[in-house]
Amino acid sequence: MKRILLYTVCITAAMWVFGCSSDTNTAEVPQQFNHDINLQNAGTSADKVASVDSLLQSFVNQKKASSIAAFVAKGGNVVYHKAFGWKDIENEVPATVDDYYILFSQTKAVVTVAFMTLAEQGLVAVDEPVSEYFPEIPNQVVTSVNEDGTYETRPVKSPMTFAHLMSHSSGLNAGPVGQIRDAEMQGSQESENASSDDTPGGQRSFGTDPESRYLEDEMLALAEYPLGFDPGTEWNYHISTNMLGYMIERISGQPLRQYVKETVLDPLGMDDTDWYYDDPAALDRFVKVYNAVDGELEPASNRFSEATVSDQQTYVEGAIGLNGPIEDYAKFCQMLLNKGEFNGQRILQPETIEQMTTINRLPEVNSGGEGFQFGLGFELYNEQKKPVPEVSNTAYAWGGLYGTSYIIDPANDMIALFYLNMPRHEPLYPQFLSKAYQLFETNSIKQK
Repeated sequence: MKRILLYTVCITAAMWVFGCSSDTNTAEVPQQFNHDINLQNAGTSADKVASVDSLLQSFVNQKKASSIAAFVAKGGNVVYHKAFGWKDIENEVPATVDDYYILFSQTKAVVTVAFMTLAEQGLVAVDEPVSEYFPEIPNQVVTSVNEDGTYETRPVKSPMTFAHLMSHSSGLNAGPVGQIRDAEMQGSQESENASSDDTPGGQRSFGTDPESRYLEDEMLALAEYPLGFDPGTEWNYHISTNMLGYMIERISGQPLRQYVKETVLDPLGMDDTDWYYDDPAALDRFVKVYNAVDGELEPASNRFSEATVSDQQTYVEGAIGLNGPIEDYAKFCQMLLNKGEFNGQRILQPETIEQMTTINRLPEVNSGGEGFQFGLGFELYNEQKKPVPEVSNTAYAWGGLYGTSYIIDPANDMIALFYLNMPRHEPLYPQFLSKAYQLFETNSIKQK
């Protein structure tokens, strides 16, 4: 009854806030991308655009990249939206800006935003213990592993919260626990880093059962193991967002894919972004996968894109799995830059975006490296090392395994995205990102 009353009060308050603020904010931020622009009025020039062209074309000419898509918008004005290289080298099909890319970990931010819509509905709080909604969540930490594979544990010093899941500091599958599970799952195939061509069923995290039909199956199995460290004391990337996705299912009562599409993808007009596609023709939208090896481009497995064509798949992860074209995800980035709205739709309140993108949730010393900071779903660039010097202290970002990267920079009122589809590639993104900032007469604003 307490939960129902809280939900009713919060929903009523949220409806009032949403109704009072949405119209005002809508007039202040761009609701659609403006592609028809005057470069000079947008603060750039044809020469600066040509400089970006030359850089990206050089990556293709030097066989460092098979295909590239890039997108830069400032204040909603699209100053760069181009593709280079080949969608299919063997058949000489040129790349286009409408091509689909495998996004892998760019899925995490979308799922995190979806979770925060539940928080705004009053159904859950960021700092609540996960055990309030999933009593089976581990509350023990591994202290030692015996030679026979058994292990010793102690109680956690503090319970795991949803903030820990969103900042990858939950302790799930961390340290010795990952080693324990790996030893018990010999012969299983890794999803993002797998080299075998016989891994079925789309994108799946390491150690998952390829025959599992639902995310719930994997999270119940994961919950049987203790934690690798006390929640909030370290950073261990990836699996936490799968648990977050499962929590979305438990709290919303809907499948993860359905909830994310209804609350984030569809309202933003991200019509081509999804985990799976019913129409087999969707496979023709994907760029082919290649590796850069010793100055040459070698074909790689396309199993992940091929596995997206299905009208029967029920397995969807929170950490990986989305696919789509670059402008679709740019809409998501612009929504965040707009403090929660785009396409005439409010996804989150400005206060929620601030909470996600300005507060570091990690201890000063963590496995992400010196100066590494992470908020709720994003890496933060608050006074820390940055991919390029031009990035402001307000920026936040992330990316995906195959070379997709993006940044959202409120101080500069800009977003920039760079897409590759290559398991093996050089770090080309920083060179592009520097050029993206140099498009504008005024580069980075260091304060704010």
